[in-house]
Amino acid sequence: MAGLIEDYAVIGDTATVALVDRSGSIDWWCTPRIDSGAAFAALLGTPEHGRWLVAPSGEATVSRRYEDDTLVLETLFHTPEGDVAVIDFMPPEQANPSIHRIVEGRSGRVRMELELVVRFDYGSITPWVRATGDGLVMVAGPDGLRFHSPVRLEGLDHTTVANFEVAEGERLTFSLTWFASQEHEAPLPLDSLAAANRTRRWWHRWVAGCTYDGDWRDEVVRSLITLKALTYGPTGAVCAAATTSLPEDVGGVRNWDYRYSWLRDATLTLQALLVSGFRDEAAAWSRWLRRAVAGNPGEFQIMYGVGGERRLTEFELDWLPGYEDSAPVRVGNGASTQFQLDVFGEVMDAALTAASNGLEGQVGYDGEVIVALMDQLERVWDQPDEGIWEVRGPRRHFTHSKVMAWVAFDRAVQLADRSSAHGERVERWRELRQRVHDQVCEQGFSAELGSFTQYYGSSNLDASLLMIPLVGFLPPDDPRVLGTVEAVRRTLLDQGFVRRYETEASSDGDDVDGLPGSEGAFLVTTFWLADALALAGRTDEAREVFERLLGLCNDVGLLSEEYDPEAGRLLGNFPQAFSHVGIVTTAANLSLAERAPCRQRAGSD
Repeated sequence: MAGLIEDYAVIGDTATVALVDRSGSIDWWCTPRIDSGAAFAALLGTPEHGRWLVAPSGEATVSRRYEDDTLVLETLFHTPEGDVAVIDFMPPEQANPSIHRIVEGRSGRVRMELELVVRFDYGSITPWVRATGDGLVMVAGPDGLRFHSPVRLEGLDHTTVANFEVAEGERLTFSLTWFASQEHEAPLPLDSLAAANRTRRWWHRWVAGCTYDGDWRDEVVRSLITLKALTYGPTGAVCAAATTSLPEDVGGVRNWDYRYSWLRDATLTLQALLVSGFRDEAAAWSRWLRRAVAGNPGEFQIMYGVGGERRLTEFELDWLPGYEDSAPVRVGNGASTQFQLDVFGEVMDAALTAASNGLEGQVGYDGEVIVALMDQLERVWDQPDEGIWEVRGPRRHFTHSKVMAWVAFDRAVQLADRSSAHGERVERWRELRQRVHDQVCEQGFSAELGSFTQYYGSSNLDASLLMIPLVGFLPPDDPRVLGTVEAVRRTLLDQGFVRRYETEASSDGDDVDGLPGSEGAFLVTTFWLADALALAGRTDEAREVFERLLGLCNDVGLLSEEYDPEAGRLLGNFPQAFSHVGIVTTAANLSLAERAPCRQRAGSD
């Protein structure tokens, strides 16, 4: 069985990532892209679905860390025989993605075991294996892997195993490199020790570009490294997470594929990169965003593949039992075809953020794109949608969606005012901005509750309402905003963490999301609570919430999507980009005064 979600660390090369368990088992690796089929899928099944274990043969206690300012992982095993370290990394920007594992004897003489199970296409395809002088070549369909090993290997029931010893001062190097199977020759293995030094230098150079000068710098840098690992280098897209189908409810059906890029993440991701000095990454993300939404604005989606792909057809892998029997395991995401109004606001907000930071010439937002998006929004802003949380229930007039429609009109006006362009259209956008604002305040607010509600006419609360002051819809000290913050805390706060919404049917019988079961507390919404409190001047309360969130990071500083306060464990796909964006932006909001991202975003015409 796979370990706890918090037992995993991530290594990556800016094209794909792998998840390494505390036991020394790599249980997840999709290659050659982060959204490719997995060669190791034990995370969602059993070792027979693919993994690579390197660990002591007997009992051991474990400690681990990332080498400073890198994504080079060191796992140190303490055994009765002595100590041994396994150093795992992936060299960035290589033509052929590869995983390297260096086994270092630190003291004594330790007996080790190796088990390699390769199963392409998420555990469903057993490759043909051919021995070489220094390892194996494994091929099936379009995929090939070259395995380099300095120790004698044996085949046992379609599994490669080895037993060996490592003494103090001794180093043994292993590597596994993907290649397209139609190539005539498998690539020669890289020198792992040289590759390790190059990888360290690459990460050190990248981190040296960080200009963040606020509090919690170590946590911010680790989150930025994680975001870089989740970035698909060839396009600049930032992937929502490294995994699919890690459950939001263990044993339940809330299991989704997050290996894609969401437009809803656009502005916050852009702000996290810009506030930290990573302008090249911010520009690349903005260019990907603009390319992704190109074409008919009536057809643009809420998410895309990391290459900009639009067809993300959802299907189930019935041969995988799921993480802790949380089935089904899904590939693709059916929510990609949903109608969500908020993406108009995110795209336009990102455009204004880029322009305000001097990126116009690098990202190419032009008047034609803005006009096309806004013309479409004029036609659809008053329609119900599926909302930010991609509910599988009926469409509704979600309050957050309408607020983000207001954001789109507001940012369009600001962009037009910067260039004195669009003439009559700007006045129409101003009028519509006010019309949306008036409608939200009238139909999305409950005087009885003293709070905005999840959708028009409902009595439900929703954590997305915390965005109202953060996007500048209303001032943070407006009584309606203060009432909403308190209502969210009263209704959705669970042991200090904020749930997205009430998953149970409401008192009037409405089933909002159309799914059985519940879910954990959503981490990014808890960051939003801290941001809303900070913007309202309640800094001590905001810091308390933020420190509580930092306490959920695992031993190497990583967060997933959600947290189960009852079980005290992480839930959802891992590591989650949005959660790490939250660390960066909330740390900045609490320590950078007027340069705080929430203050910049909340400023409006």
